[in-house]
Amino acid sequence: MSAIEILPGIYSVGVVDWKIRNFHGHTYTTKRGSTYNAYLIIDDKIALIDTVYGPFSQELINNIKEVIPLEKIDYIIANHVETDHSGALLKIMPLCPKAKILGTAKCKEGLYRHYYKDWDFQIVKTGEELKLGRRTLKFIEAPMIHWPDSMFTYCPQDSLLMPNDAFGQHFATSERFDDQVDQSALMEEAETYYANILWPLGPVILKKIQEVQKLNIPIKMIAPSHGIIWRKDPGKIIEAYISWASGNTKNKVVIVYETMWGATAKMAAKIAQGLSGQGIEVKLYDIAQSDRTEVITQMLTAKGFLFGSSTHDNDMLPNIAAFLEIVKGLKPKGRLISFFGSFGWAGGAVSEMQEVLKDSGADFAIPGISFKYVPDQVELESCFEFGGKFSKLLK
Repeated sequence: MSAIEILPGIYSVGVVDWKIRNFHGHTYTTKRGSTYNAYLIIDDKIALIDTVYGPFSQELINNIKEVIPLEKIDYIIANHVETDHSGALLKIMPLCPKAKILGTAKCKEGLYRHYYKDWDFQIVKTGEELKLGRRTLKFIEAPMIHWPDSMFTYCPQDSLLMPNDAFGQHFATSERFDDQVDQSALMEEAETYYANILWPLGPVILKKIQEVQKLNIPIKMIAPSHGIIWRKDPGKIIEAYISWASGNTKNKVVIVYETMWGATAKMAAKIAQGLSGQGIEVKLYDIAQSDRTEVITQMLTAKGFLFGSSTHDNDMLPNIAAFLEIVKGLKPKGRLISFFGSFGWAGGAVSEMQEVLKDSGADFAIPGISFKYVPDQVELESCFEFGGKFSKLLK
């Protein structure tokens, strides 16, 4: 995309990545692609806010050239070290001979360890300002949202917040603003982004939002580093983040299982019937066949999780084992969980699943169940009752 003026004298100069379908080392499926957003502020002094992923450096350079020659850039604000935001620095810095980079102390350390360049760097802290002319940039350190080096940049004259990875989405579109796209798709991608990148950081995020609210700064536009710019209703995404970070859930259960010859799948289906019969929303996934990104997104607002596996070598199957390691890292505090599974000559899957999640912060609601070989009708009825019993705890 070309440079787009989002406010008088402020341009979006980032790029759209239409092709990307996996992110963060293939841990996140980006079915709608993504964008790498960067912003150019024209004043007495000229500032570039963030850059883009390295392979798109030339597109960024071309977009900036549509507005000004690169040698006129005075400052580059590095809100975050991660290479999808800083990768173009290697190509940009030689073209901006007078440019100084501004970021946190951790950012300075991180950029050096990524690129091994002695760039002119100024460390900034929360509350410090950079005068550009008519406009001022204020900096807010935001460690662990989602790396230790992260910070927000705020322009008070325009009530514009540029929070890098906060409030973003992996959403490739030719449109730039929230009022130009389908709202259902936008919020779906915003929720997916939060669930798969930021969920474990909920307490930190909630505290930072409260800190920013106490500063009593108006926010009329949020320009994140991925996806759509929030101009019509930036409060919408802020309120969504408060809800997600607060751990708000609904009477929904996500069942995730892996099966060898179908016995555990039969148990999962019958448990789902027991839950839905009590009016509980149910999402059912065979993790060996499902998109992990979608599963985690559904789990974000679910009050309960049920995990199932066949037993193999006295342990759970490999796909559910890998998935539970991710769940443990999500720190799903306050969620109700339990387990189920089938086995042949010896059990083990249920106890091993319990062991993985014992320190996850989730609450073990009811004892798990397991049956030998293929469950008969009586055992399947027990699965139905298991679902019903679990549903009562949710209510």
